[in-house]
Amino acid sequence: MAKELDLDWANLKFGYLPTDYNVRCYFRDGKWGEIEVSSSDTINMHMAATCLHYGQEAFEGLKAYRCKDGHIRVFRPEENAARLQSTCRGILMPELPTEKFVEMVKKVVLLNERFVPPYESGATLYVRPLLIGTSAQVGVHPATEYLFIIFVTPVGPYFKGGFATNNYVIARDHDRSAPLGTGIYKVGGNYAASLQANKWAHDQGYACEFYLDAKEKKYIDECGAANFFGIKNNTYVTPLSTSILPSITNKSLMQLAEDLGMKVERRQIPEEELETFEEAGACGTAAVISPIGEIDDPVMNKKYVIAKDGKPGPISEKLYKKLKAIQYGEEPDTHNWITIVK
Repeated sequence: MAKELDLDWANLKFGYLPTDYNVRCYFRDGKWGEIEVSSSDTINMHMAATCLHYGQEAFEGLKAYRCKDGHIRVFRPEENAARLQSTCRGILMPELPTEKFVEMVKKVVLLNERFVPPYESGATLYVRPLLIGTSAQVGVHPATEYLFIIFVTPVGPYFKGGFATNNYVIARDHDRSAPLGTGIYKVGGNYAASLQANKWAHDQGYACEFYLDAKEKKYIDECGAANFFGIKNNTYVTPLSTSILPSITNKSLMQLAEDLGMKVERRQIPEEELETFEEAGACGTAAVISPIGEIDDPVMNKKYVIAKDGKPGPISEKLYKKLKAIQYGEEPDTHNWITIVK
């Protein structure tokens, strides 16, 4: 019988808590090995591993939900597998088959079932897949050996206020990624490149930094580490860019917007168009939707107030509730997005 956890589920932070097990799989001699289970939260690695010197690493993020009907569900793991495979092609790592990825996700969730937060606690089990180049290399070349590992940790809401408006600041003096760089891949270097701007935004009292395109500084790129969307005239508008990570949450919201009879536009969005949106939000796995209250551009002395009353807009709220209901098995899974783990 698993030991009961003494955790204050309702007040968990979005951070790391140790759990019982992680799952691992090694790539050696040109092929993937068997799935291994480990109770260690450390890995033994050569000091010349390519992940440490040349950034040959990729990761993903998804969640497991304990639901009202007693089942544990995971949201669109096949999409995470596909995005990881895209990253692997981009930085020359071996692709992990989708079937093995999903099998390992299910296995690690079941092994740590006691850490899946209770239904309606406001917390979820965050699932973190990680792929790293482990073989020793001094020249700039791809590794020959790799480790794929998935660990889990229970987390609270990404933003303290949950589904409430947040304010952003345009970081004109920083670029997260270049148009033909690694922005479309989920690699750690993109996040390292955002740390300075993120700290600057927080120091100014904002929830997060807001990026314009690196080439012309004219078009909306990303909201920190999340995708942007704006709503006007019954249309869901989101940037089309070669430097934005394709968000699985955003992809899902676009589909739900169409299901609600809205038009969907993926295109370049000039900064000045911000003043025309009735609603806007940042979306991603961690927060699902973080409604945007206002976006400030201190360099240009502009302030775009989107939520005039300071509250989330009705369409954002409808999309948020719809997606959460599907994730928790409370609405029909008409697009086959859900994997039931137990």
